[in-house]
Order: sequence, then structure tokens, then C-alpha cells
Amino acid sequence: MGEFFMMRDRPQPEQPQPSPEEDNLAAKRSRFARRLTETLDQLKGRFSKMGDVAKLFSVSDEQVAEILARVREELPTTEALLLGKPQAGKSSIIRGITGVSAEIIGQGFRPHTQNTQRYAYPSEDLPLLVFTDTVGLGDTRRDTQELVAELLEDLNVETRRARILILTVKITDFATDTLQEIARQLRQNHPEIPCLLAITSLHDLYPSPVENHPDYPPVFDEVQRVAQALEASFAGSYDGVVWLDFTLEEDGFTPVFYGLEALRDAIAELLPEAEARAIHELLDEGTTRQLGDLYHDVARRYIIAFSVMAATLAAVPLPFATMPVLTTLQVSLVGMIGRLYGQTLSPSQAGGVVSAIAGGFLAQLVGRELIKFIPGLGSALAASWAAAYTWALGEGACVYFGDLMGGKTPDPEKIQVAMNEAFEAAKQRFRDHSNDP
Repeated sequence: MGEFFMMRDRPQPEQPQPSPEEDNLAAKRSRFARRLTETLDQLKGRFSKMGDVAKLFSVSDEQVAEILARVREELPTTEALLLGKPQAGKSSIIRGITGVSAEIIGQGFRPHTQNTQRYAYPSEDLPLLVFTDTVGLGDTRRDTQELVAELLEDLNVETRRARILILTVKITDFATDTLQEIARQLRQNHPEIPCLLAITSLHDLYPSPVENHPDYPPVFDEVQRVAQALEASFAGSYDGVVWLDFTLEEDGFTPVFYGLEALRDAIAELLPEAEARAIHELLDEGTTRQLGDLYHDVARRYIIAFSVMAATLAAVPLPFATMPVLTTLQVSLVGMIGRLYGQTLSPSQAGGVVSAIAGGFLAQLVGRELIKFIPGLGSALAASWAAAYTWALGEGACVYFGDLMGGKTPDPEKIQVAMNEAFEAAKQRFRDHSNDP
């Protein structure tokens, strides 16, 4: 690099004079560069805040909003009302069905009423499951009738979504009078809503020296006796029953979600066909890919818009002049995709995601700027690289957030493969477009 700049001080041979055609071409390039530089100066001010980037694509935002609204109407969404005391296993049921970590679930709950909170999976924009959790059930300071009134008011609202009640009872808990009364009143007012009784924490009654789960269902005498007694105490208030033991990995039980298949089948049996199929798919290996495809289609609206803008800005024939703006653009794109997948990021956090998933593309980014030194070819080629890199970054972000949505650790190799494929395809696409007359 030093050799490149030292050459400027050496005596240079006399250069041939440009022809009139070359003068004309140079003038056109100068006018084009001036127009783009003026545009860049205007855009720099508008890009100073991350939120301003979205305003440049207000039409695209509206289109995405319309798409989201239409998709929400067609989604086979199920609302699951979880009734149970704290530590009865309600969050574990959500964790088992969705595969999402306890931390993400805890952060995802939002206040709904005075006595309930909600968690939408995979996100508020496109939910397949909406879990409503009763807060503080069993607290003697809470008014049971007030809670019942809130639940009934919620259930009285008409909706196209399927609904199910899940009564969650720990196998060692015999103080269930309040829960029984709530279940009875809800059943009396809404007999059309199916109810599943989930008896949890089975290992609390395993005989010594049993230290792991037996084949499902467990046949231990004490487990059978107590579980059947609980079933009898809730008789008339439920349509199905399932025995569960959902633990954490550090607890040492295998499998962690003991009875998960039984839960899936029990819920599916009580739901309409479309919603039942969605529950089954949520627990299948291909679910994350299917959900990712749905989100990916919406995210591509943003990817296209940002890639076109990146190509326009990169065409300015001034090395590194566009780097701050392009970086802001790409960070903003990742932030928007993150919000689509239910992950709210600050600009610095979005920048961290860009750094994490970009990998070897950072070298290509530098190369894209340096190639502008090549007369007549650099700017057009750089523009296609900028657009392709932005497109690839968007595709990589979809893979990254898609893994998080599925409760998985993002796979760097999968992200790099997706970015490489997207980069090559998009580079050709934008290069062909730049060569159009």
C-alpha cells in the first residue's frame, strides 16, 4: 500500500492528451459525481439517527405493515390460557412447546390485565401461539372473583383464533380449591373452549433410588395414585389430561421435556385441524425453517430497498466517503430485520450483530472501496458489490434471527453459507442491472 502512494512523488512520463470523446465522457462523469455527492450530503443528515432511515422507506414500511396484517389474519394462531400457581410449570410448558429459553420467555411477557400477562410466539407481529399467564394465583391477598371477572371479560371477546385452557397443577399440591373454582366458573360460562389438565413435577414422587425418568407414562404406584386423585378433584372441568415433568438440563433428568409428545398430541386433539397441525409442526425439526421462510419473505422487502440505496451511495467515486453512510444503512437494515423477528436492538447492538455475522465479508467491504481507483470500471463494480454485500448481510441476519427465534444458538457456518450464496447471486443481479442501457 505504501508503494502505491510513494509512486506519486516519482517523475511521471508525459501523458497523452485526451481525445474530445474522452473529454465528453469525463465531463459526464464529473456531473454524475457532483449530483451523487449532493445527494450523499443530503442523505448524511437524514441518516444521522437510525430512526430516520425508516422514513426514507415509508412506502415499503406501509407495504410490510399490510403484508403483516394479511398474514396475521391467515395464521392458525392459538390462544392458550395457562391457569396455575407460581412454580406449577406454566413457563416450562411454554418452553417445551416453543423451544425458547426461559430467559427469552421471561423477557417476552407483557402485562395484559391487572392479573394476567401475555407472551406471543414467535413475535407480536406474527404469532402462532399467544400464552396468557395468570399472575399470583393462589395468593390469599388476591381477589379470586376479580381474576375470574377479568378472564371472562377476555374470553367474551370474539376472535377467529382457536382457544384452549391449560390447568397446570403440581403433583404434590393438594391446595387446589381456588383453581378448581376458577376452572368450574370458566367451564360454566365457556363450555365451547376446550380445557387440558396438566399434572406436573412427576419426579417429586419417584421412589428411591430412581434418579431418572422411566418410559412414558410412569407406572410408579404413588405417581399413579396421586395423579388420579387430582384428576378426580377437577372432574367435569377438563376435556383431556396429560402428565408432565419438564426440567432444566442441570437437573440431570433425561429427557428434559418428559411427556412433551403426549402434551403435543393432547393439545392437538382439542384444537381445530389447522391449529392442531401448527402445534405438531412447532415440535418438528423443520419448524424453524418454515417459520423462517414466512419472516424471510417479509424481511426481503427491507433487503431490496436497502440494497438499492447502498448501490446508489457506493457509486460516488470518492474512496471511503460513503463508508459511514453505508455502515449506518446496513446497521439500520439489521435492526429492522431484528424487530421483525421480535428482537429489539439499539443501533450499537445492531452494529454488534453486523460484526458478528459479517466474518470474512469485512475484507470484501474494504476491497469494494479500493476498487474505485480503477478508472471507468471501479464505480460500477463497487456499486454492485455494495448492493450485494447489503443483500447478503440481510440474508445472514434472517438466518441469525431465525435461529434465535427457534431457541437455537446461531450457526456461524450456516450464516456464512447463506451470505456467500446471496452475495454471488445479488452481485450478478446488480451488475447486470448496471449494464442495462
